Amino acid sequence: MAATTTLSFHFPYRKLSSRSQFSLSSPSSRLKSYTVASSYNLCISTTATLSLLAFRSPNSPTFLAKASRNTQPMLPPFNVLITGSTKGIGYALAKEFLKAGDNVLICSRSDERVEAAVQSLRVEFGEQYVWGTKCDVRNAEDVKNLVSFAQEKLKYIDIWLATSISLPLSSLEIMQINNAGSNAYSYKPLVEASDEDLIEVVTTNTLGLMICCREAIKMMVDQPRGGHIFNIDGAGSDGRPTPRFAAYGATKRSVVHLTKSLQAELKMQDVKNVLVHNLSLLVFLPFSMLQPGMVTTDLLMSGVNTKQAKFFINVLAEPAEVVAEYLVPNIRSIPANGSKKPTYIRFLTGLKAYSQIFSRLAFGARRNRYILED
Repeated sequence: MAATTTLSFHFPYRKLSSRSQFSLSSPSSRLKSYTVASSYNLCISTTATLSLLAFRSPNSPTFLAKASRNTQPMLPPFNVLITGSTKGIGYALAKEFLKAGDNVLICSRSDERVEAAVQSLRVEFGEQYVWGTKCDVRNAEDVKNLVSFAQEKLKYIDIWLATSISLPLSSLEIMQINNAGSNAYSYKPLVEASDEDLIEVVTTNTLGLMICCREAIKMMVDQPRGGHIFNIDGAGSDGRPTPRFAAYGATKRSVVHLTKSLQAELKMQDVKNVLVHNLSLLVFLPFSMLQPGMVTTDLLMSGVNTKQAKFFINVLAEPAEVVAEYLVPNIRSIPANGSKKPTYIRFLTGLKAYSQIFSRLAFGARRNRYILED
């Protein structure tokens, strides 16, 4: 019987009691097994490169996913959950999913807004297709209750739009899919921001998104149909500076990192029935500052105070309904096609933005669409 060698490794995690195996491979493919005091499966190649393969705790999502062997294809109609969807682009997205024949669950921090939005949508689309509940994404218990509510009413969620964001009041970043935020963070240098402003932005945009993703994955991984999560990025997500709304830009940069990390974790854990995607309305123009693909909202209009802002709002901004009409078919096509790869959906591409700007400069198109320019 071959001898077993016990090795010790230091991991920056709590002490783990379970044991796993890693193997040392040689060019001749002969393997030598070792016992490691860790709950990770490791592999060391002849180049001494250590790679983390998969988390193998019995309580991990890996085991939950593999335990659900009775997998089912994800066919429409889809069950869709949208956070902060009682007005603006979130509400427009809800309507567009309903037009496509899907079932939709909306939520917001305000009971009154939820009730009003649900009643309005039910009048148009039918009571059996729309549900709503109050949820503050910054509160873990609220999000857990949201999951329970979704499972009670819809049994499962196919598409979770994790779109809770808190916006700077006068920023040109107009991607207001989640209206759950209080928009308390004003458009000013970081040194002038209050503690309350910063806490509001970070807890909503970063902590809230993390909580939503965590609970969505925990729910979807045990669903026979699996699920798709869409995270919304924004100004600052590519690492470019966002002066006068630095905290907001930093949180949107974290969205990209979080999404990539979740994609890596799910791959590491061999979870194949849950996918995390990026969704963006932004376009980056090399000759100028960051210019977003804009959705016309009250927030957008509150920040119109410069000639440049008025120009780009008229040229690039679109009503929420127009944006939703583009996004929803693209979002629905991912589960409908059985895609197993993360996707990045962009509303306003560079080519489209350049075309609209050229039409304006050459032919005067889109002038004064929303705001009278000087």
